[in-house]
Amino acid sequence: MGIKTIPFRDVEEHADNMYEAVAAMFSQARRELGERVLEATLQEVESDDYGVFDEVEESTPEEYVEKEKVTTVAINKFLDGDVTWRKTDELG
Repeated sequence: MGIKTIPFRDVEEHADNMYEAVAAMFSQARRELGERVLEATLQEVESDDYGVFDEVEESTPEEYVEKEKVTTVAINKFLDGDVTWRKTDELG
């Protein structure tokens, strides 16, 4: 997996300044990570069996599924215009 450069012009189209863009992408990455953690937790709870404890099933190795990094997903969503945010009032 190579490193992809992001032209500043693409970022400038979606935000007033680079700091705002980075903050929006960071927030989106945090949301993506939270969704992944929630999804993994739900899958783990669903797979738990609270039935008879004396029966032991053969364990199968979990399939490893490689996913895109949350930062990559967040950046792509930002550049596609799928990330929305609102500005807060400045202090002072």
